[in-house]
Amino acid sequence: MRLHAVAGNDIRLDGGAMFGNAPRALWEAWAPPDERHRIALATRALLVEDGERLVLLEAGAGAAMAPRLRDRYGIAGPSNALPASLARLGFTDADIDVVVLSHLHFDHAGGLLSDWREGEAPRLLFPRARFLVGRAAWERAVHPHDRDRASFLPELPALLEASGRLALVEGARSPLLGERFRFHPSHGHTPGMLCTWIEGVGGPVVYAADLVPGRAWIRTSVTMGYDRSPERLIDEKKALLASLVESKGRLFFTHDPTCAWARVVLDEAGRYGTAEPCSGVAGVEI
Repeated sequence: MRLHAVAGNDIRLDGGAMFGNAPRALWEAWAPPDERHRIALATRALLVEDGERLVLLEAGAGAAMAPRLRDRYGIAGPSNALPASLARLGFTDADIDVVVLSHLHFDHAGGLLSDWREGEAPRLLFPRARFLVGRAAWERAVHPHDRDRASFLPELPALLEASGRLALVEGARSPLLGERFRFHPSHGHTPGMLCTWIEGVGGPVVYAADLVPGRAWIRTSVTMGYDRSPERLIDEKKALLASLVESKGRLFFTHDPTCAWARVVLDEAGRYGTAEPCSGVAGVEI
């Protein structure tokens, strides 16, 4: 198995929303804000070469939103960055066999869509891929709550369903993936979010999506204002981090602007942290 970090469009979101219960005096040292109080965030996907199968975990933010919304969320660039990032690895979206979506918020699934054009409906990219989504996450996207309605791209669910290639996940595994893949459902951020656990020779790699979006959020008490159930998220985070310490595993970060992955460690005071941080992952064998 070979892993590659794949850059989607960088974004900027409100620092207070991203750090929820943490006071600005703390979080601005972890993530300095711009003049609009937004912090820099990556939207990083993970490409897995698993034998003859290409699996993409998430799709980044893309550029399917209208310009005023791209400005609001600080989406970098006028076009979807994901195809160019795949091209640098020698692939196109048509080469991908399976796309695993932790959930369908725009900054995790927007890269599935073509760029915004005035008066044109978006198109679904990845013409031969199967799309894996947790059933509860799918239901949330189809019937969003007023609290998180703005986080979804309204056109996306219908396009996924019309493709005939949507597969809803209810258990820990999918027949579309190999035995080294399994899912850990998480409900603290949004219902049914899938954290993907990949077994590796030197320990597992976990794509934890918004359960631990970056190194700053490895602090167990820190949650986002976007999280639907912060206390539940903290419990889920503690359980995952404990498992990764025991298994000498690594977290892959979708939103950390400078770190793609790092090993999870526990210090003498019982606080979780990271070691061996790496800014990029390019063809790493596990």
